[in-house]
Amino acid sequence: MKNVNQKTLRLVTSGVLIGLASVLSVIKVFALPFGGSVTLFSMVPILVLSYMYGVRWGLLSGMVYGVLQMILGATMSQAFAGLDGFAIVIMALLDYIVAYVVIGFSGVFKGKIKNHTVAFSLGAVVAILLRLLCHFLSGWILWGSYASSYFEEMNNSFGNFMLDAFDGQLLAALYSLVYNSSYMLPELFMSVIGIVALMSVKPLRERIIDSSKAF
Repeated sequence: MKNVNQKTLRLVTSGVLIGLASVLSVIKVFALPFGGSVTLFSMVPILVLSYMYGVRWGLLSGMVYGVLQMILGATMSQAFAGLDGFAIVIMALLDYIVAYVVIGFSGVFKGKIKNHTVAFSLGAVVAILLRLLCHFLSGWILWGSYASSYFEEMNNSFGNFMLDAFDGQLLAALYSLVYNSSYMLPELFMSVIGIVALMSVKPLRERIIDSSKAF
């Protein structure tokens, strides 16, 4: 009976946190001038699930969240507009499925580092950098042709330097890195702040560390 209750608790908690992440993902803290935006701690609930229930459950939760984000992206922002065939598959995998699955790695240091706040924060950094890698690869493969116009529209010394110093696939790769880092690094920073804030509240910290308890 106890195992059944624990499974039910895990499912309910996961459903609530995935739902919360989905709501937070549409709340934009600020939008960047060349595209991309920073959300209100939208990854934190999925990061919490991984730290509470382990990497495997975190990966599964990330996949469910990624599917929901893909549906929202397709319906609300027409994320797949202008793409067809293999390009849609690439974007679906790299920008949604895999990109959100890897958030589940946030629990990778639990039990390996004594300080739970440090372990959780470092795990979140690893997970979010892996997500950045997915978006980088997608941007390089699918949108590299926009590199020149992206740096031209900057109309500043940095944009001019990039255009003068690089071209071809290297310019496309740098474009994707700059573009995706411009919103993913602030997301990483905000997520770590959110984690530290949660872990500083004793009742929340105890529940995140001990998955047998409910929020």
